[in-house]
Order: sequence, then C-alpha cells, then structure tokens
Amino acid sequence: MAKKELHIISTGEQTMDELVHIAACTHQYVDYIHVREKNWSAKQLYEVIGRLVEAKVPLSKIILNDRVDVAWARGVSGVQLAHHSMDVKSVYEAYKGLRIGKSVHSIQEALAAEREGADYVLFGHLFDSGSKLGLQPKGVEELSRVTKSVDLPVIAIGGIKPEHVENVLGAGAAGIAVMSGVFRSVNPVYSVKEYTAEMKRFHRTSSWTNRQNKLFIMRGG
Repeated sequence: MAKKELHIISTGEQTMDELVHIAACTHQYVDYIHVREKNWSAKQLYEVIGRLVEAKVPLSKIILNDRVDVAWARGVSGVQLAHHSMDVKSVYEAYKGLRIGKSVHSIQEALAAEREGADYVLFGHLFDSGSKLGLQPKGVEELSRVTKSVDLPVIAIGGIKPEHVENVLGAGAAGIAVMSGVFRSVNPVYSVKEYTAEMKRFHRTSSWTNRQNKLFIMRGG
C-alpha cells in the first residue's frame, strides 16, 4: 500500500514568526507544508520561504498557494492552485518540474484538473469547518465517488479530525490536509502526532486485511 500523505496548511492568521515556528516544530512529522497566505505580498512570501529554509524545513516539503512565480523563484516543491489561479495546463507547460496541486469541489473539477496535468487534487470541504461557515460539507461518500473517478491522488481537506482519519482514508483518499487542526492548536506537535498515529493505525489495519484477503484467495476461499 502506498504511503498516505499528511499535508498541513497555514490559516492566514499566524504572524510570519508563528508560521515559521510551527513549521519548524512539525515538519519532521508531515509530508508537505502549504504556505497559504492570501494577504501577503510576493516579497513577504519570498521572505518566509527563506526563513523556513533557515529553520531547517526542506524545500521539498514546502508548497506555496497560488503564487507560481514565487514558488518557482524559491525552488519549493510545488504550488497549490485555486479557482482564481493560473490554469493547470499553463503552469504545467511553463514551470516544468513543479508539483501542481489543484483545489476542487466536484468530480467534474477533479476530472478537468486531471486532463490538464495536475499531479494531485485537494478535495473538500469534507466536514463542517470554521473556514467554510454556511457551506454544506461534501462528506465521505462524495469523496469516495471522486477517488473512484480519477486516477491521480486525491487529498481530502476540511474539518478533518483524528477520529475521521480511518473513514477518510478508507474512502480512497491518498492523504489528508489539515489547517486549523494544527496551526490553531495550542500544541501543534501533539496535534500532528495524533493525526500521524491514526494514519499509521489505518495502514497497519489495511495491510493486515490485504494479507488475509490474499491468503483467502490463494487457498481458494
């Protein structure tokens, strides 16, 4: 079974010092850290990536929201595109080697992102979320339909708590993305470890189940 990814995403509420501190404390436990600061200038984004590197956060773990130019200039792992960003196809053609994620909210949007060359999609919001007040959550069943409709990895986002991890990954998600669950936590390291523990538990359980199923088939059950 492929390793499931854990993404953490800044909320736009932290100072630059706070963002760097949280990322420096948690990066060893996560796969990717998204810098999602919609109100920061290109200069500020360029600066924070430099500070993250100084804090020993690997460039290979940093994903920048929207600003393809800064992501390319700083040599980070990838860029997360929103509905208002450059289209996936243009980024794919102009910035070779940059990992491209696309935020989607439906099967149709996920299929379009796949056709255009996205490396993965971020699908949500899954559960009630403070950042999506008043909007109906998509739910695990819709996530399952999306994961079955596309071949590229689907990362689930939106109100995901540790107790949701098993159902979310069981619906076919290639990983989970967490915003407030880490960046608004009073103890970000503890919170990240809660998520990683649930993800490891899911992997162990799934691996055992797969082995049992293979034995059953081999025995002609």
